[in-house]
Amino acid sequence: MSVLLSDVVSGSAVGLRGRLWQLSASELREAVVEASAEILRLEAVRVAVVDELSLRPDDQVIASRGVGAWLAANTMLQVRDGKKIAALGAALRPFPAVAARFDCGDCSFDHAVLIVAFCESPPKGMPDEALPRCIDLLLAAASGVEATTTKVRHVIATLERVFESDEIPPAEDVDRNELRIASTLNGRVVVRGEFDALTGEMLLSALSNLTMPTPAPDGTPDARSAAKRTADGFTELIRRYLDCAKTGVDGGQRPHVNVHINARDLAEHRDCAATPSKTDDGMAVSDLDVGHMPWLGPLSVSQTRLLGCDCFLSTVLLDDHGAPLDAKPGKRLVTAEQRVALIARDKGCAFPGCTCVPAWTDAHHIRHWANGGPTVMNNLVLLCRSHHRLMHRKSGFVGKWEIRIGVDNKPWFIPPPSIDPGQHPRPANTTFKT
Repeated sequence: MSVLLSDVVSGSAVGLRGRLWQLSASELREAVVEASAEILRLEAVRVAVVDELSLRPDDQVIASRGVGAWLAANTMLQVRDGKKIAALGAALRPFPAVAARFDCGDCSFDHAVLIVAFCESPPKGMPDEALPRCIDLLLAAASGVEATTTKVRHVIATLERVFESDEIPPAEDVDRNELRIASTLNGRVVVRGEFDALTGEMLLSALSNLTMPTPAPDGTPDARSAAKRTADGFTELIRRYLDCAKTGVDGGQRPHVNVHINARDLAEHRDCAATPSKTDDGMAVSDLDVGHMPWLGPLSVSQTRLLGCDCFLSTVLLDDHGAPLDAKPGKRLVTAEQRVALIARDKGCAFPGCTCVPAWTDAHHIRHWANGGPTVMNNLVLLCRSHHRLMHRKSGFVGKWEIRIGVDNKPWFIPPPSIDPGQHPRPANTTFKT
């Protein structure tokens, strides 16, 4: 590590912007990774120290009515954030395995909060002896640079599926829904709310095509911020509803809620779902599925079955690896049925590291149709508009990444030597590793 790079990671940011030009792109990337690791380390240190202070409070802490409030009063944190730090420290005490992974910087603050919340309030049907194995599964999903909140929530939803009970998951509890609309002194309106996952999915689906960036007539990019586009889309949504609930078109279909679920799991009765086949560890999560919404991710089987009582059902035929099959070759344009199948397989932009949702993706021909590439599942992959443009038009990028359909009938991405000298294939971004 160069002297300047070491100074970037460990020194002050004062005057730093004027010296960063001396670093190469690879050194800048290394600095970002090192700084991020340092943030995780210091976050764990703060949680541990705050927790110890809560166990041995002095007069200042006692006078502040708790260590969380004291922390906020002596830093630039808000009170709610100070209390969250103190709460995590206390919650980690009974779960040393989670605390150890968090302390070594291999689990983020938010993911640790999710895991201990599950441990503190596990499904009612889960026996006590199953908790250590559940923690291992959750930590596997929450560890490493590939960890995402969606993966952690997917494991939680699957565990709730294994130990299915009548208890409603917090993400689906409609009794917690709140919406507050208040006018301000200057005549504006403030809206604050919290909704269950299904309501949120409906809202995001309805807003999807209304919030996309729209270039100006002269071709310049949309100058509106994401928040401004969302506000404009919400206004248009209300206007269309008042004009007889007119809807737009999103990804070739009218906006609606899509929920993907394995047909076997959708058809199973509760008694069957509560007694899945066992592994040597007493659990079998790999052969269980939960509902999946394109925007908000996991949805319990119970809620999915409820929606299945009155829905439009689309069937996608899958092979043994769970990849959709296509029996209609020779088409240039992707049909609505093929797009449904692609969404079921890729669940959004498949490019490694991308989190773009299906509504904002294009069906990319791996071998271009103009070069004889057929419009069949094994020659198609979902890519967001940005990565699609990179594959086709970005100077210096075209042809560097190779996409192949693996033996599992799912897309794999082979990076160029400049990124990975060994050019090891990388799975699609939506592949869950639990």
